[in-house]
Amino acid sequence: MRKLLSIARNGSLFICVLCLLFFVIVTSNQTTEITTHNINSARSVQAAHLVSKYNPKVTTVKTVTTFRDVLKYGAKNPVKFNGVMTGYGPDCAGCGGHVACSPGQNVTGGNIYFKDNTYGKVNILAASPSIPCGSIVKISNSTLSKGTIVAIVLDRGGAIQGTKMDFLDESEAKAMRVGKQTVTYEIVRWGW
Repeated sequence: MRKLLSIARNGSLFICVLCLLFFVIVTSNQTTEITTHNINSARSVQAAHLVSKYNPKVTTVKTVTTFRDVLKYGAKNPVKFNGVMTGYGPDCAGCGGHVACSPGQNVTGGNIYFKDNTYGKVNILAASPSIPCGSIVKISNSTLSKGTIVAIVLDRGGAIQGTKMDFLDESEAKAMRVGKQTVTYEIVRWGW
C-alpha cells in the first residue's frame, strides 16, 4: 500500500509540475497590442504642438500674410506672420496694474512674467481681442533677444489691433527700449 501511495504522490506531483509548466508557456506567449494615433487629424493645436516638439515633421506651421488669415488658420494650425511690436509698462496712462485676461495678474513691482503649466515662465503680451487670452506666441527677429522670446496673450489695449502686439516691460520708461519694430510672430497655442 505504501508503494501505491508513493507512486500516486509522485504522479500527482508530476501532473502539478506539468500543469504549472503549461501555464507558464501559455501566458508567456501573450502579445501586447500597441495603439498609435494619427495626430495630423488632431483638433487641438496645443496637442499637435506638444507632439511636434518631439517629432518636428508632424505639424507644419502655416505662414500667413494677413490678419484675416491669422484668424482663419490660427485655431487649427500654428501660424507664423510678420507684425509690429511695441512696448508698455504697468504704469502706462490708463493702465491699472493688472492684465485684462483671467487670472487678472497684478503686474506692478516687476511681476511681468506668467508661469504657464506647459511653457513655464513666459513674457506677457497685449494683443487684439480677436486673439484669445492664453494664446502662446513665439517672437523672433526682435532687438530684445538674439533668440526666440516666448510670451502669452494676457492683456488688451485700445491701440492694439491686427498684427500689432504690445510687449509688457517693468515700466513705461523701460518699455522705450522696445520702440516700434517689425518682428515675426508664431502662435503655437490658440487660447487656453
